Amino acid sequence: MLHTNLRYRVGAFAAALLTAAALAGCAAPAQRVTSASDDTATPVAGGTLRFGVLDAPANLDPHSGSSYPESLITSNITDKLIYQNPQTGQLEPWLAKSWEYNDALTQFTFHLRDDVTFCDGTTFDANSVKENFDLLGRGDKALGVVPVTAYWVGYQGTDVLDPHTVRVSFDRPSAGFPQALSLYFSGILGHSTLLLSKEQRSLPRNIVGTGPFTLGEHIYQQKTVLKKRAGYHWAPASRKHNGEAYLDTVEIDVIPEAGVRTGALRAGTVDAILDVNNTDEAPLSAQGYRIVPQLIPGRDIALDLKTDRFPTDDKAVRQAVQWGWSRDALVKTVLTSSYKVSSSVVSQRVPGYVDFSADLKEDQGRAGQLLEADGWHKGADGIRVKDGKRLQLDLLGIDNLVNNKPAYQLIQQDLRKIGIDLQLNVLPIPDYTAASTQQGRWNIQAANQSRADIAVLEQVYSPQYGNMAKLTPGTPLADEATAKLSALSKTLDPAARAKAAEEAQRFLLDEQVLTVPVYNPAQVTAVSPKVHNVGYEAQSRNVFYDTWIDPR
Repeated sequence: MLHTNLRYRVGAFAAALLTAAALAGCAAPAQRVTSASDDTATPVAGGTLRFGVLDAPANLDPHSGSSYPESLITSNITDKLIYQNPQTGQLEPWLAKSWEYNDALTQFTFHLRDDVTFCDGTTFDANSVKENFDLLGRGDKALGVVPVTAYWVGYQGTDVLDPHTVRVSFDRPSAGFPQALSLYFSGILGHSTLLLSKEQRSLPRNIVGTGPFTLGEHIYQQKTVLKKRAGYHWAPASRKHNGEAYLDTVEIDVIPEAGVRTGALRAGTVDAILDVNNTDEAPLSAQGYRIVPQLIPGRDIALDLKTDRFPTDDKAVRQAVQWGWSRDALVKTVLTSSYKVSSSVVSQRVPGYVDFSADLKEDQGRAGQLLEADGWHKGADGIRVKDGKRLQLDLLGIDNLVNNKPAYQLIQQDLRKIGIDLQLNVLPIPDYTAASTQQGRWNIQAANQSRADIAVLEQVYSPQYGNMAKLTPGTPLADEATAKLSALSKTLDPAARAKAAEEAQRFLLDEQVLTVPVYNPAQVTAVSPKVHNVGYEAQSRNVFYDTWIDPR
């Protein structure tokens, strides 16, 4: 039996910026911007949007660039077979007009548009899809291209049924596959790009896509320019318009310092900025700039507890970490209204989310009693000791979001009150990536994973895939984890998948305490009132297709 159209809820330029920020800082307090911003106004085509970001994009290959600025850029130059509506979570047609799947969820058939072209003038067709999917699912050792294993597990191949129809096959159920096709790394690339080595295909001049923008000038650690593509007319039906993008160009400028980004916005050097500092949100809003946040769906920023290292191999210790710190203090002292304290391991924007906030509450008294009963007794310095070993937990985290370090510091202070010595190692992305390969070094790894599908839990925690808790394969606990998490990929029946989703969250949070969620991160953009329709795709990457700007 076939099921049709699956739908479910599911930063010479730097110097100028420094000058602008310095002037803004030493001048009189910024005045309120008085021009109105009305996103219901009639759009005006043309102009350049200058957009400031924190990090420099290095790898612009849409299939492998994974940092936020990289995926932000590639989300604007490629299209996907499927569009996930950021407001409803529904999966909608894009390059694929429709699709169906078999009962076993091992075969997916896609019927493609016949009016799409790549920016080099070549035609998009079924062979384009097969070529992209074979590289995504299998990689190519000769080219140095590795498969996107997290989303293509069990990929067997793509068959071209006719010029505009393909059938994709897996050796196991893959309920999350259609949603994965809406993600930033699933952008369809042209034949000339796919022939290149990993190094060559990350260069801007070599990237051929079907998207509403193309890559122009790219100066690493300075700026990347997106240029409107003439003739584009295949946007998803739920977008605010069809046809070409309104903006002529988007200049994405790298401005690492938060204060300099804010100063550049106030000085008019840029029109919008991403990664807004928490302390700047309210003042900017009061001065007439709009704050546009969107929660990032997927696995929240969480403390993933490693069972292969002492003392987080002890469930009592893991439970004490969950009970030992104040979510209320996090909300009052760290987060703004753009963010939410975690109430489950997944964001409330993920279909299948269940509210576990009643279980995720501070109870330091209970945590202390649990540790005492487990043989952990306070030493002279207030840190607990058991069998001569201190209760020290080593945490590895990423310093890529404004809230991460202050959130971990708050938790560190609270846990010390109950006798846990939390040692923080919060590093920039490259250093974090290197440190994360040190097996057996960390008790806690703290990060998030963006994906608006409940299968993100299998991807991150299953012993068959990410295994963030480091469960020992072949043990009863690992087998139970595999069974509960794999159930998420075996059905698309709404009731059955909701039941599997609740059981998976309960297993991770309550039954085994393998993770302690902290907060739901968000992307926060501050924009000048002259900028309209600033938005995000479903995974909270900024997209500029509907954005327009008042004439200068």
